[in-house]
Amino acid sequence: MFNYLRERFASHIRERSRRRARLVSKDGRCNIEFGNVEKARFVFLIDIWTTVLDLKWRYKMTIFISAFLGSWFLFGLLWYFVAYVHKDLPEFSPSVNHTPCVENINGLTSAFLFSLETQVTIGYGFRCVTEQCATAIFLLIFQSILGVIINSFMCGAILAKISRSKNRAKTITFSKNAVISKRGGKLCLLIRVANLRKSLLIGSHIYGKLLRTTITPEGETIILDQVNIEFVVDAGNENLFFISPLTIYHIIDKNSPFFHMAAETILQQDFELVVFLDGTVEATSATCQVRTSYIPEEVLWGYRFAPIVSKTKEGKYRVDFQNFSKTVAVETPHCALCLYNEKEAKATEKKGYDNPGFVLSEVCETSDTKM
Repeated sequence: MFNYLRERFASHIRERSRRRARLVSKDGRCNIEFGNVEKARFVFLIDIWTTVLDLKWRYKMTIFISAFLGSWFLFGLLWYFVAYVHKDLPEFSPSVNHTPCVENINGLTSAFLFSLETQVTIGYGFRCVTEQCATAIFLLIFQSILGVIINSFMCGAILAKISRSKNRAKTITFSKNAVISKRGGKLCLLIRVANLRKSLLIGSHIYGKLLRTTITPEGETIILDQVNIEFVVDAGNENLFFISPLTIYHIIDKNSPFFHMAAETILQQDFELVVFLDGTVEATSATCQVRTSYIPEEVLWGYRFAPIVSKTKEGKYRVDFQNFSKTVAVETPHCALCLYNEKEAKATEKKGYDNPGFVLSEVCETSDTKM
């Protein structure tokens, strides 16, 4: 048992050491770290709205609760201070004819409760401001206005966080692997993408970026050099009718960075293919972007995707997501260059022209020689 666990642990360590670093995770999160930005921290405070929206839920809820509790407690102290200065507290033994600034404030607890009732406009009627103090009237107006601002900002931030199109992007899924096979007589890299909701993405557009490390002729090393990868669908890559799963493909031609790769060498390559899908949410008209990435181990050469759409006897179209990422092995050239040379050779064989004016004349040879 101990040897088995040790072997499993060693294999896990080896797998982690072989694992490639990727910029974009499968669910679209970017794996990047910014260093030495401490001096620019104040810039995030200037754009406080975006900063609050980008916070994680645990930090956002902490700020949400702290903003309300803090403002209630702060104004509770101010109300207590007004009552203390005006000698409305029971410890000052006010006379029977004494009119307090705020009725029924007997201590810090009651001042806090009055602050809460004022800011959230509960209005129980037991505690109220009198016309005796101009300071109390001004403080009431100021707290009411500030309470509306805090309530609008914090509730708006929560609502914006919930309704962000980023959540809509989670219902768009890509296939686990990309495949390379022939499509329409051409060698293509294919990826399957599906919309899990029946509502459409309007104006959808799909494109890709190939990230790799390159060295320029001047000797400069560029990490995460980006190369455009054009993806197309049979119906075009603009304004997709995204009601059912689509198979997008990239044609591997002479202009493709995959042209000089082969089935035997693709695993030795160092690249990351990032695929983007941009669209507008039909319900909210907000734009969203879905991202995923593929490393060489996730690109299967010589496979195609299994069928996923069928038609039932009732005339309905059925999508079986059990086969969404399922692949089937097919006969595929081991490199794009081989397929290109094969087509060029066949095209050369078909070339040739007959000359109608050409006549083959036979020459009779005699064996007699004259001396």
